[in-house]
Amino acid sequence: MHIAEYQRWLEAYDRDRGFDEVQPSQTLVHALEELGEIAREVLYLEGYRETGDVEARRAALAGELADCMTFLFKLAYQFGIDMEQALAANQPKANARFPLAKGRAEMERYRRRQRQNAEPRADER
Repeated sequence: MHIAEYQRWLEAYDRDRGFDEVQPSQTLVHALEELGEIAREVLYLEGYRETGDVEARRAALAGELADCMTFLFKLAYQFGIDMEQALAANQPKANARFPLAKGRAEMERYRRRQRQNAEPRADER
């Protein structure tokens, strides 16, 4: 399924049920709520707490990601934004901001900093 196709389906789905009358600010709040649920699943999968069934957690994360994206696509259609076009327009911006060499250098800096952060502090030794 293409993004534009999904966005058209979502708008029709909402219109048929009257959900298109929800204000954009409420749509944004719903997306933020879903983002919190995504954060919970990521923390579990990273080992913050015992996850139990990892595949069940991954499935839960997939569902929460889909829920959040649905509200973001809804917010876009509420303001007349075609997300497929917006994402396509974003690709050159990303490539210009982080050409390959710069992106790799940034990741090396990041990994170095993460290793430093993982080392015990002097007062913890």
